[in-house]
Formats: sequence, C-alpha cells, structure tokens
Amino acid sequence: RSSGWVAGLLLQATESESLLPVKVARMSRSITLEEVAQHNTEQDAWVVISGKVYDITKFAPDHPGGRKILVREAGKDCTKKFNAFHNAAAVMKEFGPELLIGTVGEAPPTPEEINNELASNGPFGNKIPYSEPSWYQGYNSPYYNDHHRLLRAKLREFHDKEIGPYVGKWDDDHRVPGEVFKKFAAMGLTNLIATEWPENVPPVPIFDGAIKRADLDPFSMLIFVDEMNRCGSGGFSWGVLGGLGIGLPPLLHFGSDYQKETFAGPVLRGEKTICLAITEASAGSDVAGLACEAVKTDDGRHYIVNGSKKWITTGVFADYFTVAVRTGGGKKGMSGVSLILITRDMPGVKTRQMDCTGVWSSGTGFITFEDVKVPAENLIGKENHGFKYIMYNFNNERFLTIGMGLRMARVCYEDAMMYAFQRKTFGKRLIEHQVIRNKLGHMVRRIEASHAWLESIAYQLKTLDPKVGRKVLGGPMALLKAQMSQTLQFCASEASQIFGGLAYTRGGKGAKIERINREVLALKIPAGSEEIMLELGIKQAVRIAKM
Repeated sequence: RSSGWVAGLLLQATESESLLPVKVARMSRSITLEEVAQHNTEQDAWVVISGKVYDITKFAPDHPGGRKILVREAGKDCTKKFNAFHNAAAVMKEFGPELLIGTVGEAPPTPEEINNELASNGPFGNKIPYSEPSWYQGYNSPYYNDHHRLLRAKLREFHDKEIGPYVGKWDDDHRVPGEVFKKFAAMGLTNLIATEWPENVPPVPIFDGAIKRADLDPFSMLIFVDEMNRCGSGGFSWGVLGGLGIGLPPLLHFGSDYQKETFAGPVLRGEKTICLAITEASAGSDVAGLACEAVKTDDGRHYIVNGSKKWITTGVFADYFTVAVRTGGGKKGMSGVSLILITRDMPGVKTRQMDCTGVWSSGTGFITFEDVKVPAENLIGKENHGFKYIMYNFNNERFLTIGMGLRMARVCYEDAMMYAFQRKTFGKRLIEHQVIRNKLGHMVRRIEASHAWLESIAYQLKTLDPKVGRKVLGGPMALLKAQMSQTLQFCASEASQIFGGLAYTRGGKGAKIERINREVLALKIPAGSEEIMLELGIKQAVRIAKM
C-alpha cells in the first residue's frame, strides 16, 4: 500500500491518542454505540476504547483506581480518559484479550496490525521515523542479509514475550530469575554472546535451528544487543548480557579444555551463571592497581586468595567468578596480574547486594575472599598474563555496552515522540510546540550518527584480521563508547523534560524514562569511564600519527 495510506492510519492513531501497539485479537462481532450505551450499570458494564468494546463487569471490582470511577464510564467511549491515566500498551496487553467482546462498526487497524502488514513488505517494527535503526525502516544497507532479518524477527518475538513485560518486577525483586538464563540457553542465545564455542561442549541450536551459528557475525551480536535493550532496563541488560558477555569470554579464549567443559559448558547451557570480578574500591579503570592477592601453596596445588571486589555485575547471584588477582609476588602494575576461576561454594567466598541507584536486577555485588583455597587448575591461561587477557576482551565488552546504551537512547526518543503526540498543553499537542520538536531533533541526530559509527566498527570487526582489529579498533571503540554515554545522558534528560512529572514516577507512561535516567551512570562508567575513553582514543591516534 502507499505511504500516504500508512500516514493516514498513523494520523488516525494519534487522533485516538494511542500510538502504542496493543496486542488484542480482532473480534468478528460488530457492536453499535447504541448497544454499548445500554450496558451502563455496575452489574452490566461495557466501555469503548480506541474503537473496541470491552466487558468490564467482572474486572471493575479489581480496578486499582476503585470500582466506582470505572463504572461511571460504563456505556461510553472512554478512550481519552483511559489513555490519559494509563500506559495503554501495558494494560491492554495484560487485560485486553480477556475483556474484548467486539468492535464498533469497522474499527481502523491497530498500529500493531499496520506494523505486521508493512513488515512483510520490508519495514519492521515501529514506523515512527528514527524509533528503529534505519535499515528497519526501509533504508538500503550494505550490512544486513536475510539471516539478520530472520534473527531480528525471532529476537523481537522473544523479547516481547519473555523480557519486556517483566523487567519492572525483576527490578523490584533485585535479581533476574534463573529461569531467564535457562530460556536464553534453550533458544540458543548464548551463541550470540559466546565469541567462541568450545569444541568439547555440545552445540545448542539457535531458535530450534532456524539460525545457524556459521551465519553469525558482529552484526548478529549488534542486532541481539539492540533488540534485547528495547525494554529500557539496565538491570536486565547487565544482569544477563553483561555477566555472560564479560565474565565468560576469558574462559572461552584462554581457559583449558577442563575449564571449558567444567565451567563454560554449564554457563552456555543456562545451568550456571558467571561474572567478571576485576574492580576494587581503589582500582577501577586503573586495572594495574589491583590489590586482591592469590598466593600459591608450597605444594603448588592451590592458590590462597584474599581481597575484595566492588561493583561486580551479577556478583550477588553468580555461580562462578572470573577474578583478577595479583600473583606476581613483588611485581607491581600490570605484570603481576592473573585470572583465576572461583566458585561460590568455596569456603571464604561472601557476597552482598550493593545499594545502587539503578540496575537493581543485575545483582551488583560486593565480594570478599578470605583465605579461599582455589585449585591451581582453575588458573586461566598463564600466571601473570591476566592483564593481557583482560585487555583482550575490552573491545568486545565496549561493543556490547555501546549497543546497550544507544538502544536505550533510542527508547528515550521513541517514548518521548509518542507522548508528544498524546499530551496537550495550552490547547496544542506537545509535538506542535517548536521547542519540543527541537529537543527531538537533537536526540535523533546524536542517535543516528552514533549508530552509523557503530555499524562501521562492526564491519571492521567482521572484515579485518582479528589481530589487526584488536590493535586498530581500540581507539575508535573507546571514542564511540564516550560518544554513546553522552548521547544516552542527553536523550534521557531531554525525554524527562518532555514527560515532566511522569519521568519522575515509577510505573506508568514514563516508566522507561524514569528507569533509564537512574541508570545512565551504569552505562557511562562500566567498560571505561568517559574521561578514560577519550584519553585512550586520542593517545592511540597520537601514537599512530607519530609512526
């Protein structure tokens, strides 16, 4: 169909003050407004919302705002009042299908139905310009193929069913349930985090074999991170993607066959979880300043580990810890650091939840090791080579972090744009005010420029020799990480201004904006603070320029 038809339907959606997709099944029964008006009592209550008829008789007593306020709307079209006080998409997704009994005449297609029809012809996802990466919205791209498009569709379905609806509860519970890791593994999604798959670990099919591991590339990882962060929850992202994405790679790249089979295997199958424990109270970006110590016993069979780690993602509930320790005796700085695998059940390991501003479900923990006796075979790679192993994974960690932050910035824009169509001030919709359009424009230019740079880096990761890539991409990756953090901070702040008080309230229409605002620092600081990233990027440029 023509783009004019699409624009007309989107305009209809805005006129009904509901731009958000509502997952309800279309009913065949057509009901007149006159018939609806007859069902206007507490014992028999129907309402109309966005052209659909709902029987709320049994639901009214459970209405959080009270039965009376809901019954007053019985027999009427209450679309405007409903959208003014509710997160339409979330409420309808949970209660709509059960209460829906018909439509008023021939109701216009829902935004979701528009999306589904257009997706089959090329565009995918939300059709509001810039609310998705450009290749989702029909723009030509040299980077993506049919494997990527299929992966994107599968991931979106998985996210909308298994992730998006629950991130708020997981925040309240201060942890991502173990079942989530098992579902990730069952669908083969650990393939998208594992940069290598151990030969002695049986492979796990991706989406029941619909996607082949041989078809995966850096763009597959980018799609994965992008889609999984549509929920706008740093707690979920760091809890699942962060723990696996930074704690597991050292084991995959440098671990022994025994370690891969014993520890990596259960993690890849979703049976266990793992985290990376590097940061200490006095050693963050300055990794070489680590103080946690591992001393080998006289018989050479064990290491005795003493020290503490702070701000460790998933540290509260992780089963395994990839720990940076000092093994160099008198050696200082980077030369005396090693990586060792410690398990939660070892005597002397203690963890506690840290009271952070956000990312509550990620299980950010403070860990202490007191005379922990660790088998020598748990040493990852060679003794005193740990700093090199840590640096080896930094590009991968920053790639993940950049993808996380840019999708969250896009979520801020998307929600702010939709809200600007709904909210009215001084007799006009917010979107009709020039200052609001100016804010949205600045958000878009930052997001699109940063995402284009990330795609460029992904292409280099795909085509360059890995050894060359690790050398030349460190600087650009660091600069883009700083660019992402500034973009996210800007978009979260501007979206808050557009939402007003709703962005300061947990739940409701501004839920994602409120949460992302609390969690901006959880993307700015991990994987290298902004100042360190800018310094690293330019130092590499200066070094190359001198050559």
